[in-house]
Amino acid sequence: MQPKITVSEQGLPPAERRAAMFAVLLAVSMSTFDLAIVNTALPRIAHDLGVDEATSIWVVSAYQLAIVATLIPFSALGEIIGHRRVYLTGLAVFVGASIICGLSSSLQVLVAARVLQGLGASAVVGVNLALIRFIFPPHLLGRGVGLNALFVGASFTAGPSLASAILSVGPWPYLFLINGPLGVGAMLVGLRYLPYTTRSGHSFDVIAAFLTGLTCVLIVLGIDSAGHGGGLSEMALEWAGAVVSLVLLLRKQSGAPVPMLALDLFKNPIFALSALTSICAFTCQALAFVSLPFLFTEALGRSQVQAGILLTPWPAIVAMLAPVSGRLADRYSTGLLGGVGLTCLGLGMLLLADLPPNPSDFDIIWRLLLCGGGFGFFQAPNLKALMGAASPKRAGGASGIVSTSRNLGQACGSALVAVCFRFSAENGPNLALTIGCGFATCAAIASLLRLVVKPQSRPQG
Repeated sequence: MQPKITVSEQGLPPAERRAAMFAVLLAVSMSTFDLAIVNTALPRIAHDLGVDEATSIWVVSAYQLAIVATLIPFSALGEIIGHRRVYLTGLAVFVGASIICGLSSSLQVLVAARVLQGLGASAVVGVNLALIRFIFPPHLLGRGVGLNALFVGASFTAGPSLASAILSVGPWPYLFLINGPLGVGAMLVGLRYLPYTTRSGHSFDVIAAFLTGLTCVLIVLGIDSAGHGGGLSEMALEWAGAVVSLVLLLRKQSGAPVPMLALDLFKNPIFALSALTSICAFTCQALAFVSLPFLFTEALGRSQVQAGILLTPWPAIVAMLAPVSGRLADRYSTGLLGGVGLTCLGLGMLLLADLPPNPSDFDIIWRLLLCGGGFGFFQAPNLKALMGAASPKRAGGASGIVSTSRNLGQACGSALVAVCFRFSAENGPNLALTIGCGFATCAAIASLLRLVVKPQSRPQG
């Protein structure tokens, strides 16, 4: 029987640290890759299952909503029963659901399997940063979150290309079945090397978990309805439901020593400013990623393939800079690094919105590199600030807030693009990029404010 890998405030020894990170990064890459590949395969899936494209979008939506609904509850559960247990269980569910997805012969079965797959991915993503918080010692935490950002960025970058390569030699089920051997490998390494972290003594609040998930789902649905011109009654119902469920959640959590929705962490101004920075930055990125394909194809006359190639420099440079900025975050102020990076992001967005007529590919690419470089310079330091501001016992709550702020920012950005197109079909992309510049500026200001705010002493409990 293998001995347990325990953890101290100084993290794991180097050999165990590398093996544990291999398990964490492989699983996170799989869940991220699965989010990126399905859009590419959706037309093929719709054709093979005999459904229209609008209905087939449930294959994407089911996965995303399952993640949004359960991120925070799974993060809280990790603090109670251990992040390792939640992570490995989520990975097992993800692998099993992937096999069901690959064997699905109807849309109903595929959507149900995607919900289950989303639950597994949510457990993995919900606690992965908390595990990294225990795998690395505090003075190397920036390096750890930088590696995480690198693999997430690389997965998003390579996802569409790898999906196209797989679809060129086999049917779409292969996209899901490939998770089987990769997931089993990650589980075997994780069982041996992932640390057994400290646990809190409180119990899991099922009602709070339900209200948290319901609030997050209704917020995302409300944002989506507002962006895509949903009926007023539909939007009113979703937003009212979100407010009611949030009020009930806050009343339920009132006086709780460790609330599931980790609002207690926002008492630390560094954590609050870092979360605000994250939401604004991811809103900016979503505004760009959703609007730029339309700008390239409809306004600039590029083909779909050319548009995809032109977009690649942004996530590619983010992935390349993630470990570099992570190492810098171990030596320099995260507020300064984030402020500089987000200022570059805002400048790049403004320059993209003001492209000259008939721009060359070079005119576009250097602007995208400026945006991606700025985003890459901000991401790892901001992750370090968020995770470092929480005590070890609240690492799960911090991890949940990190993932939720990213999802909310992405949902807001996508909805705002739809609003821009409703306002002006011709100038919608340029308007979205200009608004994105505003969000990047707000993110830069929030980041720089961390230089003047006095950090709160972190509790040890």
